[in-house]
Parts: sequence; structure tokens; C-alpha cells
Amino acid sequence: MRHHDKQKKFGRETNQRTALIRSLSRALILKGRITTTEARAKALRPVVEKMVTRGKSSTLANRRYLISELGNDANLVRKLETVAGKHKERPGGYLRITKISPRKGDASPMAVIEFV
Repeated sequence: MRHHDKQKKFGRETNQRTALIRSLSRALILKGRITTTEARAKALRPVVEKMVTRGKSSTLANRRYLISELGNDANLVRKLETVAGKHKERPGGYLRITKISPRKGDASPMAVIEFV
């Protein structure tokens, strides 16, 4: 049985996996749109959507949580709060994943993840 296996492991140890998700989320917040593998995009979506939900109400506790999640970068948190401000009335579903053609080198399924 596959109990407690909801999170993808990506063949990495815990700290490496955390760093991967953190760097992908930082890039997505800064650029608004990134191209990555389909599995990484699907793993990234719930993490960033929860951050956007926290960013919608900028209390001190939420700001501190976002700073700890994004790696001690207050400018990035401000950017996330402006993105969250655009989705103030939206109850969720802030990201869109669009499948694109496979990667040429190893035929991995690729996707574009972007803010709606």
C-alpha cells in the first residue's frame, strides 16, 4: 500500500527536494511563468498556491512564514504580495499548468506553469 506517498521524491533526499521546490517557487514568483517538467510543475502548484493564499492577508505571521519558505528575501515576499493582490477576489486556482512538447534530450514530458 502507498501510505504517506503523496509527495513526489524526484530521486532526491529531503533537503535536496526542499531546495528544488524552493528554487522553482522563487523563479515562478519572480518571472510569473516557468518551463519545467510536468511532474515538477504538478508538485510545485500546491506549494505556491498556499503561499499566494497566505500573501493575500499580509499579517506579520504570514509575512514571517513566507520569508522562511522563500529563503529570507523580503523583496520576493513583496513581489508575492503584489501577485496575491491581483487575485484578491479569487478563492483559489491561481496557477495554470499547460503541457508542451517533450524535451528533446530525454523525451521528458514538459509543462509551462504560470499565474492565471
